[in-house]
Amino acid sequence: MRLLILFLFLAAIVLAIFFIWGDPLLTTFSQEGSIAWLNKYGGWAWAVAILLLMGDILLPLPATLIMSALGYLYGTLGGGLISATGSFLAGSAGYWICYMMGEKAALTILGPKDYERGKSISLSVGGWVVALSRWLPVFPEVIACMAGLTRMPPATFHLALLCGSIPMGFTYAHIGATGIEHPWLAVALSAGLPPLIWWLVRTVFKKRLGV
Repeated sequence: MRLLILFLFLAAIVLAIFFIWGDPLLTTFSQEGSIAWLNKYGGWAWAVAILLLMGDILLPLPATLIMSALGYLYGTLGGGLISATGSFLAGSAGYWICYMMGEKAALTILGPKDYERGKSISLSVGGWVVALSRWLPVFPEVIACMAGLTRMPPATFHLALLCGSIPMGFTYAHIGATGIEHPWLAVALSAGLPPLIWWLVRTVFKKRLGV
């Protein structure tokens, strides 16, 4: 029960921040706004974009619009690499902040029963959840934090995170680079590829990951 309550509590905080700050940030960081904002930083625009994508841990920044702006500025390949890197670092930061709280803190927060349940979930289906979560609004960093708190093995988490971050980063960079007006197929691919890639990675590294 504590596991569910904590997840809902974190999600509620994120949603509250979104309702308070969401509209101003969406206005500032529309695709056109993101392009203009990043252009101010010249050759350092890529680094600023990565920091913005990592800032999604605390603020409801429109990551997909920033990624599209990166595609416009750097093309599909360059923009995709920067976008995937920013998404990966954002998830990693949330994971390690909670992971480094330690097992004792996790036991205090969750209680022994829910802590063991959380570890079991992380080991069995956690990788799937992490891989799928990157294209969801609001919840990716909450899931990353929960993965850290429940001590999902670092190798499992980071490989699953890559499986979600890379398709998402390159998809939205491609949208920005090509100016696709109705990118439904591209968006569907960004959502559908992560579980397929994770299945392949999981199969190849099954023994090493212990899954």
